[in-house]
Amino acid sequence: MGDNRPYEWKNRPPDTEPRLTSLSHGGGCGCKIAPGVLSSILRGTGAMPIPPELLVGIETSDDAAVYRLNDKQALVATTDFFMPIVDDPFDFGRIAAANALSDVYAMGGTPIMALALVGMPINVLSTQTIGRILEGGASVCREAGIPIAGGHTIDSVEPIYGLVALGLVHPDRVKRNASAQAGDVLVLGKPLGVGILSAALKKNQLPPSGYEQMIANTTRLNLAGPALAEVPGVHAMTDVTGFALAGHALELARGAGLTAQIDWSAVPLLPGVQDLASQGIVTGASGRNWASYGQEITLPEGFSEASKALLTDPQTSGGLLVSCAASSADEVLSLFKQQGFAHAAVIGKVLPAGERPLLVK
Repeated sequence: MGDNRPYEWKNRPPDTEPRLTSLSHGGGCGCKIAPGVLSSILRGTGAMPIPPELLVGIETSDDAAVYRLNDKQALVATTDFFMPIVDDPFDFGRIAAANALSDVYAMGGTPIMALALVGMPINVLSTQTIGRILEGGASVCREAGIPIAGGHTIDSVEPIYGLVALGLVHPDRVKRNASAQAGDVLVLGKPLGVGILSAALKKNQLPPSGYEQMIANTTRLNLAGPALAEVPGVHAMTDVTGFALAGHALELARGAGLTAQIDWSAVPLLPGVQDLASQGIVTGASGRNWASYGQEITLPEGFSEASKALLTDPQTSGGLLVSCAASSADEVLSLFKQQGFAHAAVIGKVLPAGERPLLVK
C-alpha cells in the first residue's frame, strides 16, 4: 500500500496476506443490491398470512421486524452483514457490528443479544486476521451491553461479517419509517460522506484524519434511539445506510404518502468529502442508487454532480433520521447531543404529498 498507509495495524497479519478491501467487489453498505433491483426481487414474496402479533414486516422496507410478545414487550429482529469497507480487521468487525445494531435502535428498541454471521476465505486469510474481525464485533457488542450468543460460519470467496441483532421495545413505542406526519421536521443524527471516504481509502487517497473521521462515524452506536422513541412528538424513525439519505428519506415519504423536503445547505457532511466528491472520488453504489430512484426526486437548478453523489452516497452505520413535530425538535436535538452526536441537525421538513416524494432545496 506504500508509505502513506492511513492507519495502523493493531496486529498485522502476514506480509503475504492481501488487503481486506482487495478481496471484496464492494464494501460496507455499498454492497447492497440497488433499491430498484431489490424491489423487483422481492415482488410477490410477501403474499402469505400475517399474524396479528407481527407489528412490522416487509410492507414498508422498515429497518427490522417487530413481533409483539405481550402488552409490554415486542421483539425487534434484524440482520445485516457485508464485505470489508476498511483493511484493518478489528475496525471492520467494529463497523459491521455497529451497523447491524443500528436497525434495532432505529425501531426504538434496546438490543439484548446478537448472533455472528461469518463467511471467510480461509485459504487466503489467516486465523489471526479472522479472529481480529470477530474481536472487533464483540467489542462493539460489549459497548452495547449485549453478548454474542452464537452464530454461523462458512468458507466464502469474499470475507463477510455481520450480526443477527435482537432487541426489545414497548409495543406502543415502536418507531416505524412510515408514520411521518405533514408539518414534521427532519433531524439527521450523523454527517454524510462515509461512502466517499471509503472510495478514497480504496484509491489510497485518504489521509489519516479522514480515516479517523470515518471510523469514529461508523463505529458510534445509535444509542439515542430508545430515548427518542419515548418522545411523544417523534412520529417516525429510520437509519441512513446503503440507500443513502435520498433513498431512506424516500422510504419515509412514500410510507406516509407525503413529500420529504431536504434543505441541502443544512445537511451535515464529514470534513473533506465535498472536495473528494468534486474530484470524482465516489462509489459505484451512488450511481446505482440514483438510477433506481432518481426519477422520484426534484433537485434545485444548478445542483452539482458532487452534491448529487453525496445525496446518494451509501452510508455504512449511518445516522438516525427522525421525523418529529416541530415543537419536539429541540428535545430531539438535545437527546442526540447528550449521546455525543455533535453534528445532529434539522435538515428539512415533511410536506403534504406533492408531484414527487422527495424535494431537495
